[in-house]
Amino acid sequence: MSFLQACLFDLDGVIVDTAKYHYLAWRRMANQLGFDLTVEENELLKGISRMESLEKILAIGGVKLDEATKLSLAAEKNSWYLELCQQMSPDDVLPGVREFVEELKTNQIRVGLGSASRNAVLILDRIAMLTYFETIVDGNRVTRGKPDPEIFLTGAADLDVLPASCVVFEDAMAGVQAAKAGGMKAVGVGDPVVLTEADVVIKGFEGLHVQDIKQLFVV
Repeated sequence: MSFLQACLFDLDGVIVDTAKYHYLAWRRMANQLGFDLTVEENELLKGISRMESLEKILAIGGVKLDEATKLSLAAEKNSWYLELCQQMSPDDVLPGVREFVEELKTNQIRVGLGSASRNAVLILDRIAMLTYFETIVDGNRVTRGKPDPEIFLTGAADLDVLPASCVVFEDAMAGVQAAKAGGMKAVGVGDPVVLTEADVVIKGFEGLHVQDIKQLFVV
């Protein structure tokens, strides 16, 4: 029988809301290419890699580009995004997150990060949470993006725990699917109408306790 040994967290939309910065940067790029990117269209980019996001945006605009131009645009978008991230501070951590992670550590539950972002370390440093995570698995370490479970399976291996003893916190359907594909419990953070495949969905971390998460392992 499995029991809770580790929690793995996505970054964007779970620990901190950098989605607004991604949107502003992608929209700036779309505008540069002659079309707009709506808030609704931006939802399609949640939880996927930078190059996958770019492909979706180009499809929305009906724009075809060669590989070298795509790489150049992706790098330019990232530089705009990083400029915006420089504004971040510990105040940008979403409500209740820091307290919940501290409670996990007090209860000897291992803690890791699993994010498609290649800028995870920089962002965690800006919000003063870099030391909270025993492992950081980001877009620089894995080759397959969510919903492939590689990112979370790597995190479990780093922490030396079985996937069945891990709980993943995710705000994107692709992330929830990655957790389930890896044999882990998935806690959706956000809208239960969207995160239908999660084991349980929470609005946020305020008032959440370790005991609540341990209930996922009670048969």
